[in-house]
Amino acid sequence: MGSFAVGRVNEALQGTIFHGRLQHFATIGSTNIQALADAQAGAESGKVYIADEQTAGRGRGGHTWHSEPDRGLYLTMLVRPALRSSEVLKLSMITALAAVEAVGQVTASRITDIRWPNDLVTGANPARKVGGILTEAVSTPSGELRHAAIGLGINLNQLEFPAELATVATSLRRELGVSVSREELAIALLLQMDGELRQLDSDSNEVFHRMEQKSSWVRGKRVHVAEQEGYTGKTAGLTTEGLLRIHCDDGTERVVRHGGVREL
Repeated sequence: MGSFAVGRVNEALQGTIFHGRLQHFATIGSTNIQALADAQAGAESGKVYIADEQTAGRGRGGHTWHSEPDRGLYLTMLVRPALRSSEVLKLSMITALAAVEAVGQVTASRITDIRWPNDLVTGANPARKVGGILTEAVSTPSGELRHAAIGLGINLNQLEFPAELATVATSLRRELGVSVSREELAIALLLQMDGELRQLDSDSNEVFHRMEQKSSWVRGKRVHVAEQEGYTGKTAGLTTEGLLRIHCDDGTERVVRHGGVREL
């Protein structure tokens, strides 16, 4: 697929918090782990770690992330927003919103949806995963966010997946029939993220409203939730903390705290 053009991406990011702060790896265990280690050593906000391949990529809930060399966009953004530790979910949400917008710009299509809280999916019954977000944060003893590593993996040009992922994962190329440039998507994504982080500073709660508008999973979706003993129901919007409400089949209402939401 060719070497990643870091200079081209960096040039396009002038005026953003990411300009001049890109670091590229041909291969790395995990960009999130690298970002968190650098943050502990004092690395500045806005640093971006981009890898051609991750050998120990991780997803939410301890899952692994399949990172075929050069075929996807695998990156982590190190940020230091003025948030409480209880508001970390907002970072995953703004990243999902930025990613959907970026994919739409680069592919001229609207094939990606957001499965609360951190999956990029396409299609239905079943929706297949095209991307995922893992936000890991470190807080102060008083509960303020010290720094966060926002990891994002998007399947771009994979044509095949391991057997265990073949029915639940896909790529933009498989869905659209055309190759997608890693550089173009990285540029579009980071430009969107710059705006999202600035918006977060001015009004951090409006992200919930936009999440309800952009995600078909937030309201009216029949789902099974793999939480507690497991339950089914219909999604019913977000709480003031951004958690997902479920009107359960037994007539009760529950709040999803840890994901594991799948369409019925």
